[in-house]
Amino acid sequence: MNEYRCSQQISSGHPSLPGHFPERALVPGVVILDEVAAALQQWRPQTRLVGLTNTKFIAPLLPEQTFEIVLRQGKDEHAVDFECRDKEGRLAQGRLLLSPAKTS
Repeated sequence: MNEYRCSQQISSGHPSLPGHFPERALVPGVVILDEVAAALQQWRPQTRLVGLTNTKFIAPLLPEQTFEIVLRQGKDEHAVDFECRDKEGRLAQGRLLLSPAKTS
């Protein structure tokens, strides 16, 4: 099975955090998904993300918390499964729907 892994951390200074649960800041799901999309581009720069499916946010991610993104290619060449984990377990999971990047 083809797999890619990388570690990430969202800075407490990220512009999406002010006002997002001010009592205890949490990283918004869209920011996590943006990091997943960036990891896909690092792994497969010729691939275009066209959608998401089966996405679940299981546990909160805090600013400055290190987490790992795992991308796995299964049998479907037009989809990649993703998982975000920290030392305690899974934070998020889902499937990225892909299309080959257009060449000019």
